[in-house]
Amino acid sequence: MIKIIIIDDHLLFRLGTKLCLSNSRLGIEVVAEAASGRELFAALETTSPDLLLLDIMLPDISGIEIARKVRANHPEIKILLLSAEEPKKVIEQVLETGVEGYISKSAEVREIEDAIVSVMNGMEYFGRDISKVICDVFSSKKKHEQEEAKFTVREMEIIHLCNEGLLVKEIAERLNISPNTVKTHKTNIFQKLGINNSVELAKYIWNFKILNH
Repeated sequence: MIKIIIIDDHLLFRLGTKLCLSNSRLGIEVVAEAASGRELFAALETTSPDLLLLDIMLPDISGIEIARKVRANHPEIKILLLSAEEPKKVIEQVLETGVEGYISKSAEVREIEDAIVSVMNGMEYFGRDISKVICDVFSSKKKHEQEEAKFTVREMEIIHLCNEGLLVKEIAERLNISPNTVKTHKTNIFQKLGINNSVELAKYIWNFKILNH
């Protein structure tokens, strides 16, 4: 028997999901329900579930933060996150938590069952809609890494300081090098990017977000 807690602030969603899963072929027991993080943590004091079916959007604390706390205090519990939308920023945070699965709330019952089976068998499961966004996220990260690989460590330091608005003399003082050395590094940066001035460098930083990922 797979023991599950459903965490969602919408009563009808909890009731509908509980009914479907309780009648499933998998042998699932919904041992508790929670409408908030507070209710979940109270339930975990008296219940030992195998898996959390956890909505990301809750009234008191996000599902992502709950996942982090559960990971730290109850590493044996599997976590399957649910979300009504899949923005890239959320996907990145989900991947960082190390949860076992993430599916759309619009998924059919059969897909939720498949996700539960995969997760309980020690595998990860990311829904079809979400998998595409994950691919986009990794593609974007790879592009950022490729952009950063163009530069030496010193050049990246200078790019950071240029982004802070420091002038050549100020950069030289910060890095304890001569202004001429800073100018040489900036010239190399410009040549690598095919640009001519600091304004174009600022546009490059913005376009590739190389200092913010």
